[in-house]
Amino acid sequence: MLWNTLETEAQLNHLVELSFSKPQAIFKHSTRCNISSVIKSRLDRKTVEAIDFYYLDLITYRQLSNLIGEKFDVHHESPQILLIKNGECVFDESHSSIIVDDLLDFVG
Repeated sequence: MLWNTLETEAQLNHLVELSFSKPQAIFKHSTRCNISSVIKSRLDRKTVEAIDFYYLDLITYRQLSNLIGEKFDVHHESPQILLIKNGECVFDESHSSIIVDDLLDFVG
């Protein structure tokens, strides 16, 4: 997986703009959670060109994580993945239900 790091609100706003031409995925990762580490490892083994992937260390960037939840009206989970398309969150999933192939169903 080719990860873009997500650390600022400006990056988040840019990601939303990009979502109008290509779907953007945000993976909210807790560096303190074993489940989150397992899911990240599973994602790391995938290659998907139809979606840009962003990695958010939600422990370090908790305020940004909260902003994402508010902006897309999504309840916080960890680990969690959100798919942003045309400025909207069209899919979100958490824990062991995070499967890359499920995201591809929403790429269309």
